[in-house]
Amino acid sequence: MLRFAAKRVLGSILVLLVLTALVFILSRLVPNDPAVIYAGPKAPPEELERIRAELGFNRPLWEQYFVYLKDLFMGNWGTSLATKRPVLDELLSRLPSTLELLMAAMVVAFVGGITLGVWATKKPGRIVDGLVRFLAIGGISMPAFWLGLLLQLVFVGGLGILPATGQFSRDLEYTSPTTAVTGFPLLDSLLTGNFVALNDGLLHLILPTLTLAAYPLGLIARMTRSSMLEVLNQDYIFTAKAYDLRQRSIHWRLALRNALPPVLTVGGMAAAYTLTATFFVELVFNWPGIGQFASSSMLAVDYPAIMAITLLGAVGYLIANLAVDILQANIDPRVALS
Repeated sequence: MLRFAAKRVLGSILVLLVLTALVFILSRLVPNDPAVIYAGPKAPPEELERIRAELGFNRPLWEQYFVYLKDLFMGNWGTSLATKRPVLDELLSRLPSTLELLMAAMVVAFVGGITLGVWATKKPGRIVDGLVRFLAIGGISMPAFWLGLLLQLVFVGGLGILPATGQFSRDLEYTSPTTAVTGFPLLDSLLTGNFVALNDGLLHLILPTLTLAAYPLGLIARMTRSSMLEVLNQDYIFTAKAYDLRQRSIHWRLALRNALPPVLTVGGMAAAYTLTATFFVELVFNWPGIGQFASSSMLAVDYPAIMAITLLGAVGYLIANLAVDILQANIDPRVALS
């Protein structure tokens, strides 16, 4: 296991090096002067020249890249041209909110997708199976921003039972403020016993979670159904039925365990995709995560921030793939870690 993890980590480092080189070169091809972005369009020429020298933009491109790599390994991800703050600080301050939303969405996607997929295989071709396939296709094909607006229209504008945007209500800042312990707002509310903020945060979490979970839930449901149908046609399943085992045990214990490896593969890919899909969802629901910072950075052509966000997404994707491979090996002994 350790040897396998070491190989994957080394391979991931090579991937990240190639990725940083590509993003670095492409970001420099955009016809914008980073010194003007940093100092403003009305800055005098001598001030712009000083900023170029200070930030290293007057050096050759290859030298800028190697300086960037050296700083990256030292924990310096650059300074945002728009906010004038270290990019790593900007990301770390927003990452907990994004991770809370992402984890909630993936829990809903895996639990809901696997459950729907198993239910669909109990009576293939019947009403439940057709409904599951309809929901799965709808979740996959529906754009996240459109689904978010639709849910707001129904549950906020129509029914009026859920909040529209934000992570907490604004008045909680004065009535029941959260105390930072771990940096994760909902978890901190639970640890400090602030149940007013916890309840309010959970209500705000429902709509963005459903929006973000729609795509991976649809993928997981379809893959679970397909994999389960294949497993249910195996000889040992017919033997189990001949011994009159309960239908629940056959589906949820015998068949599901052997159907999970491809589901985990698809789920891992979906989790990595969902990390970047949070950007759109955060914009729709005004969620204080990395998405808002990413959109403002792209509009401002903030090179260091764009590169850091891309690197963070790539790291998340590689970690998800490694976790899926390890889980598959633990679930299915036929999978070799090599």
